[in-house]
Amino acid sequence: MLIKILINYIIGYIRISVEGYYIERFINICRNNKITIWNLKRDKNVKLELNIGIKDLREIAKISKQTKCKFKIIRKRGLPFLFNRYKKRKIFFAFLIFMIIVLAISSNFIWNIEIIDENNEQIENIYQDVLDAGLSIGKLKSKLNTKEIINEIRLDRDDIAWMGIELKGTNAIVKVVKSTSKPEIIDEQDYCNIVSDKKGIITKINAQNGTIAAKVGDTVNIGTTLINGWMEGKYTGIRYVHARGEIEAKVWYTKTKKMLYNPTERIETGNIENKYRIKINNFEINLSKRLSKFKIYDTIEQENKFKIFSDFYLPISIIKTTNKEVKEEQKDYTIEELKLLGIEELQKELDNEIENKERIVNKIVNTYEKDDGIELYVTYEVLENIGINEKIVF
Repeated sequence: MLIKILINYIIGYIRISVEGYYIERFINICRNNKITIWNLKRDKNVKLELNIGIKDLREIAKISKQTKCKFKIIRKRGLPFLFNRYKKRKIFFAFLIFMIIVLAISSNFIWNIEIIDENNEQIENIYQDVLDAGLSIGKLKSKLNTKEIINEIRLDRDDIAWMGIELKGTNAIVKVVKSTSKPEIIDEQDYCNIVSDKKGIITKINAQNGTIAAKVGDTVNIGTTLINGWMEGKYTGIRYVHARGEIEAKVWYTKTKKMLYNPTERIETGNIENKYRIKINNFEINLSKRLSKFKIYDTIEQENKFKIFSDFYLPISIIKTTNKEVKEEQKDYTIEELKLLGIEELQKELDNEIENKERIVNKIVNTYEKDDGIELYVTYEVLENIGINEKIVF
């Protein structure tokens, strides 16, 4: 149906109104004769508006006489009528043809690359890797080998579980699934020790299988053996096992920050200016002066690409540059105010990092006054289960 409507637009179609008491019969006869009608709109009970192809006009006239309905042409649509309307405007007509040719040629190239992270997990430098692999703006679609691009990127990176490239119009949609790093899985039949995966002080240790190698109160580092994967019996001697157990430790999370005595802060004044430039592929045209009227400012850039349909991008975009004026003010904090501000910031960072806040057993704050500022250290002591399996290699 959609293809027929598109063909009718190319060859021309008209919108007519049909009036009479046998409109249903009129529609049925049209359908029986395989006449394409669309966009029907009924007005009251005896009047109907619809679109028909220009080639079906004579047949419609016969059917309207057969069903004793009156019809009249409301408007004409399609390329033939458009060309006829503007045939005296040669410049416009030439420009229209030129634009059609440009669009036809542009449709063979990639003008936009869209990266979609399926799990909403940001993958660093993936856009640059896609460009380096050969998928770039302005690339001819027929020259692209998406399989080679995917294979090249996946060989260079081990943080991608799956990747796919879909070409829609002039848009290349790159879908990526980030892989999650998993610890080495050791078979239950393999001999292994349990070693520490964090630095801390042992508060509880229980060996279900194997020999305890650390005791409560010991300070352990990453890699320290906690439970050995062997057991010694009076009659059996030493035999190796798959170590199992539970180990709890008090581990530390530390954040540090330096606060200057007289810090300079940037404050937005509320004054902004917008500048625009047109970008055609790699060529840019400035529509305003580049120099800002502000002495100190922050800049935000936003690029909007032209597109005709949802996935038909053009090699044209408008770049909007927003400059926000800021002023620098030197603050005069007391030492105690600086300490409070810094400690509050560090505690917020640690609170966001630690999931199980109920297991925080202690908070330690250390401050050191220097010549130019104060160094702050905030440490959280947290009770956590530690220990990972490490295979015994003979």
